[in-house]
Amino acid sequence: MSYSVRVNGKTMDESDRNNSANGQFVGVRMPNRRDRPRVVSNGGPKDDSEKYNPSEWVQNLINNVKSEGHKAHGVFSELDVLKEYNGNIEWREAARWVKYEEVVEEGGKRWSKPHVASLSMQTMFNLRKTLKEAPIIIDYDCHTLSQVIDKFTDEWVDSNQLDPRFRPHIRDVALKGHKHHHVKRAKNQRRGSTTLRPLADIMDESNTGSRANLPSSASMASINSDGLGSSNSNNDLQEMGMVESPSQSSIATGWKPNTNFLRKIPKDSHVANIMVGEVEDLPSRVVGFMRLKEPRVLQNDLSEVNIPTRFVFFCLGRRGEEEELIEFGRCMGTMMVDDIFREVAYKARDRDDLLAGFDEFMEQVIVLPPGEWDPKIRLEPPGKVQSQEHRRQSVVAGSSGLPGLPLKKPDDAEEESHCDPTLVMSKIPFKGLIDDIRRKVPFYLSDFKDSLHVQCLGSFVYVFLGTLTPNVTFGGLLGQATDQYMGVMECIFAAAVTGILFALFSGQPLNILGSTGPMLVLEAIIYNLCKDNDWDFMPMRFWVGMWTVGFILIIVIFNLSALVKYITRFTEESFATLIAVIFIVEAFKKVIEIGQDSPVNFNPNAPLPSCACVPRDCNITEITTSAALTASTGISTVLPSTTPSIVNYTCADLANMTIDWASLSNDTCAMYGSYMEGAGCGVHYVADVFFFSILLFIGTFALALAFIDFKRTTLFPTMIRQRISDFGVLLAILIMVGVDIAVGIDTPKLIVPEQFKPTRRAQWTVNPFSEKNPWWLYLAAGIPALLSTILIFLDQQITAVIVNRKENKLKKGVGYHLDMFVVAICVGIHSFLGLPWYVAATVSALAHINSLKKESECTAPGEKPSFLGVREQRVTALGIGILSGCAVLITSVLKYIPMPVLYGVFFYMGFSALRGMQLVDRLFLFVQPVKYQPDLPYVRHVPLWRIHIFTIIQVLCLAILWIVKTIKVISIGFPMMVLATGVVRKIIECFFQQRELRWLDDLLPGAGKKESEKSVVSKVPYKSFYSSSSNNGSSVDINDKEDSIKPTFFVSDECDASIMHHRKSNGTGNTKL
Repeated sequence: MSYSVRVNGKTMDESDRNNSANGQFVGVRMPNRRDRPRVVSNGGPKDDSEKYNPSEWVQNLINNVKSEGHKAHGVFSELDVLKEYNGNIEWREAARWVKYEEVVEEGGKRWSKPHVASLSMQTMFNLRKTLKEAPIIIDYDCHTLSQVIDKFTDEWVDSNQLDPRFRPHIRDVALKGHKHHHVKRAKNQRRGSTTLRPLADIMDESNTGSRANLPSSASMASINSDGLGSSNSNNDLQEMGMVESPSQSSIATGWKPNTNFLRKIPKDSHVANIMVGEVEDLPSRVVGFMRLKEPRVLQNDLSEVNIPTRFVFFCLGRRGEEEELIEFGRCMGTMMVDDIFREVAYKARDRDDLLAGFDEFMEQVIVLPPGEWDPKIRLEPPGKVQSQEHRRQSVVAGSSGLPGLPLKKPDDAEEESHCDPTLVMSKIPFKGLIDDIRRKVPFYLSDFKDSLHVQCLGSFVYVFLGTLTPNVTFGGLLGQATDQYMGVMECIFAAAVTGILFALFSGQPLNILGSTGPMLVLEAIIYNLCKDNDWDFMPMRFWVGMWTVGFILIIVIFNLSALVKYITRFTEESFATLIAVIFIVEAFKKVIEIGQDSPVNFNPNAPLPSCACVPRDCNITEITTSAALTASTGISTVLPSTTPSIVNYTCADLANMTIDWASLSNDTCAMYGSYMEGAGCGVHYVADVFFFSILLFIGTFALALAFIDFKRTTLFPTMIRQRISDFGVLLAILIMVGVDIAVGIDTPKLIVPEQFKPTRRAQWTVNPFSEKNPWWLYLAAGIPALLSTILIFLDQQITAVIVNRKENKLKKGVGYHLDMFVVAICVGIHSFLGLPWYVAATVSALAHINSLKKESECTAPGEKPSFLGVREQRVTALGIGILSGCAVLITSVLKYIPMPVLYGVFFYMGFSALRGMQLVDRLFLFVQPVKYQPDLPYVRHVPLWRIHIFTIIQVLCLAILWIVKTIKVISIGFPMMVLATGVVRKIIECFFQQRELRWLDDLLPGAGKKESEKSVVSKVPYKSFYSSSSNNGSSVDINDKEDSIKPTFFVSDECDASIMHHRKSNGTGNTKL
């Protein structure tokens, strides 16, 4: 009985169907019939009657196979193509993969730039069809390549894919030597060489039809009727793998591993050797895949690098099939470096597992339309690759027939609360402190061992110079505010004491403690209060410090540091942006002040203001000293401090002298007891200092920025780029100091006290009691102590929250309670020694974090280095503290550093703190056209106008903080204004949805639970029309009692009832909605 079937409008008779039994049909519409109930077996589908879901099969395989021998490792894939050279046959390396594809190009002289492999969908289908019939050998135990070839030939012969007479011929070809690109040929081997096309040319020239001709030794003419080669000396030893073939040994003698490229391959990786080629007179194609039981080095020159082989893929074809064979090899090489297929290859138990992995890979493939891109264009590796974890997780089948979606989307990580789970309010005293100590003790020894890296040295020098300059500057300002009771020396000593104690005992040693502007305002207020009431400042300050210590200890005892979980990104970035902007503004202000100290004559053609010596009045008493002259004239600037002793000239002497008073210099004028007078006497123009300082300032910032970002360029090897980046700021400082010394202009230099002694006081310790201070003052000191406690808590904990953010990938845990405890001890010591109180400095801490960020060094060619985290250690902070205390001993070196250079470091520290802040990125959205805006998560999920409103609110808060900090009268309220930003963040929830705040900010604790409760949709049970149905091609157990969720097209229960009634009345077995 014959019948016909219409396929895409064409009729196929029985003969056509018989000829197409092994074909593949696309677009065939089969009759619609109901799904029949079936039971799913635990082992997965084994026949065509069951529904086959490759994703579920692969997930079951990956999650269930846990044996150590099948643990997945990194894979280096190498494609070798059979070529002829100088009359001999060899396996020549044509492509390789660590993560991205590289091919040999330009006549085999160089490797191409790593690129994303573009594979033909037709080739993928053909390869799968081939693998379905080819030998798949799992866990074969062998030690040499000849044993691998023997196993393949045996399988090919047993399955009638290879004529037994071809066995020695195939074996001889497969055991030929391997030529790798990094190994240069000997001069005697280069003679008479022929030029062969590289893989890149073969891929590009698909219609040339030219093929490399194999010599006659590889042809059927060399095989006799018995299946043995005509020349088989040492054949028995060669079959045992103990003697290499002549062509193999000739190449192997010059082989050496590529040690430079080995650094690009992940540790403990294995090799997947892929060998393809066309063999003359071979009647049909033979393909085989093998996974060795144990990774072994099968042959010295088999791979480019000296690592063991775990997978072998052979594909030998007939004449004229070289292009297709190479495409087969490229497909296999690309799949072997795919995260999921690689794991399937390690854990596959049989052919079905491997084919399921192949099908799952093809499910994830994205097809590019042929008319919209050029296959010759190589796709650049992406900057960031999406995680493939969702392919390992269980899936929930979609109702529309689309591939299943992961239970948890990758973006769901953003939905998690920002706060640390350890920040829990507890009624148990000291519980938070004890937990912090228990958390940090196991890592204490590693905090010192992890510093053994050259990057820590560059970070130490950079942060030391970045903190020493603020200490010197802050000391000068503090000395003016407190009448030199605390000056530069006290600030340097405070940095040493705080730095050493905090580095040794803190919970987060990456924090850098230093001076802050609000603390300067608080110190000035306390001093002015004492001065106005005639109280002794240092004893009063001591009791303020003791009250502050008590308040901080109360915070530690009752675990109040857990309140930092209510500090969200809104408050963090507002505070951090303010501090960073202060650094930048202060850097520019200091450079402008150089122009005031060394003024520039902007009108060089105009006559200079006059400044002439005025004869003294002989009618007044003789002036014999410069002090008397100053007192009599009231002019303090006419006589410099180096004025020599005035010669007593009488008026009679002066009358007998002829003196040109207008031409006298300042010193000569003072010798005659006269003084300088005129508009130009107070102005001393200095040539070039100001403009050269600007060049040093800008040059330091530009060089530091260029050197730090140098690791992202393509110049020089990776190691050199990384070292330049690690020491970028130090190199910028050294270069600009060298330029300053070479030019020789007298720019202002860093001045550090040369003696270790208090600025004004006679001794370092402070007497807590004073006769001028009433007894009740010691109790009243608690009022300013309350303000200082709020300020210290906010400064310390906001900076700690910024440092501990999940973006920094810190692994050793937090220590908020322990940090506050150490700060309390430092405040007590500083109060007794009369030193300024230091807290966490936001910009310095961010600079410390950024300088210690580590990236993956072993990166595949073309892969962007991935951020691994931060080098969490205590040595850099400890070294900064020690060297800060020893600054008085290295003044001979520090005095050569120009202040403009350090101001440039200031500028870079503030600039680097702003980089990567979401607030800064959102500000750029105001001026960026929509089509050029970056593809950021919050841009995807929140309307643009809502983003702008949120940004405007945050900028207004930042402006208010700046105003309060700038106006000295109200600057004492700065801590309260920082707290107010948290209140504003809470008010914002009245105008923004939690879904929007999840992307723009962090959710406050408990907000996510409230939203989930509000957004719960009543899940109405929905039963399908039949007791069992398939969803997304997945089988459903007939005994499964769990109801599914209503699909999107479902209307109501009444609709369901009416449809069911209609179905029963008509007696139909299929209902369409």
